[in-house]
Amino acid sequence: MATVSVRYVVDDVDAAISFYCGYLGFTERMHPAPGFAMLTRGDLRLLLSAPGGGPGGGAAVGGVTPEPGGWNRFALEVDDLAAEVERLAAAGVRLRGDVVHGVGGDQVLVDDPSGNPVELFQPTRDEARLTD
Repeated sequence: MATVSVRYVVDDVDAAISFYCGYLGFTERMHPAPGFAMLTRGDLRLLLSAPGGGPGGGAAVGGVTPEPGGWNRFALEVDDLAAEVERLAAAGVRLRGDVVHGVGGDQVLVDDPSGNPVELFQPTRDEARLTD
């Protein structure tokens, strides 16, 4: 079982499966209905739900239906952020701006086909600051 599960509401489950498996290294574990799929990558389990499709995409208290987008996200660590950005941009994946350089590392946000953000993060590799 995965250590962490994240649910994303997506407009098109099949398009999301293609995106996450084709571009970000996820594996499809189950797709039992058009409105739901489960993908994994390492210890991350990604649950994809269509709006109105079952409990994961169904209306909440007050009748508000979940929808894709926003700024909450999960982060995937990468070894070479520049190469990943180049590869994804060449494939037409939407980037939410340029790479941001920070003291802990560099990051960029990419959108899945429904507009849900995924952070790609390359940590700073400063061996002098690492301790055992």
